[in-house]
Amino acid sequence: MTSSRYQVFTDEQWARIEPLLPSNVGRAARPFGDHRRVVEGIAYRYRTGIPWRDLPREVFGPWQTVWKRHRRYAQDGTWDRVLAHVLAEADAAGRIDWNLSVDATIARAHQHATNTPRPDQDTGGAASNHKNLALDGGEPAGHGIGRSRGGLTTKIHRAVDGRGRPLVNIVTGGQRNDGAMLAEVLADIYVPRIGAGRPRTRPDAVLADKAYATGVNRTILRGKQIAVVIPEKSTQVNSRKKRGRNGGRPPSFDAERYKDRNVVERSFAWSKQWRGLATRYDKLAITYRAGVTLNAILNWLQHLGDTP
Repeated sequence: MTSSRYQVFTDEQWARIEPLLPSNVGRAARPFGDHRRVVEGIAYRYRTGIPWRDLPREVFGPWQTVWKRHRRYAQDGTWDRVLAHVLAEADAAGRIDWNLSVDATIARAHQHATNTPRPDQDTGGAASNHKNLALDGGEPAGHGIGRSRGGLTTKIHRAVDGRGRPLVNIVTGGQRNDGAMLAEVLADIYVPRIGAGRPRTRPDAVLADKAYATGVNRTILRGKQIAVVIPEKSTQVNSRKKRGRNGGRPPSFDAERYKDRNVVERSFAWSKQWRGLATRYDKLAITYRAGVTLNAILNWLQHLGDTP
């Protein structure tokens, strides 16, 4: 048992996710050892931002074991499946607010994350939940690192429910435009049903800032019959007014509803309390995004309560 000083998950929270983790039983390799010790080691590394090899061996065992397990879970989608199951439980209990807020945040890439093939080779691929846009085992071109005003950075594109709990996390290079990623964020919304029924993939509304205020995005949302809560840019307002009657009517905008958009900002603030997420130390985009997903799982478990 991991010392409580190093634990992130409560016993009740661990009881929820332990049955969802692969055991490796029946394969040629040895069965996985102490799951909890390893998973707590993964969470501890992202919470503190320390190098993998600096994990306390007496607490978490060999750092190589912790890293290899995390690398495997990142590549085979284990953390995404765990999050999907937690979301299914939340949806069955009516705990998901389907008025979604969408935004993106920047994470500075540490020099340890950038000594891979040149980041400026990034062609716009993304590490995401249900799409394989990558070149090798889920890893996007350029490793999801790009050059922006802040230097070499990674961007997390996120959709959260009306209470700020993450549903979608997509990692791209920091230069990617927020609004251009909305279609991919919407495509990654996937909440299975417990029992019969099709997965839910469409929210009731999308709240977003002016970075998403394009005609393409409004058309996409209306085509899916999703309420659009996005303000117009001042340039769009001026252009429409200059055209007079030919400018058409302004798009509908619920200013009162838009006040709830800040939940996505609070979600990012909560995630970045983990130093390994606030700064990207991972060379691989899929392992960094797996840390983001593990953080999202913990967020949901804390909101759902500790009763399995």
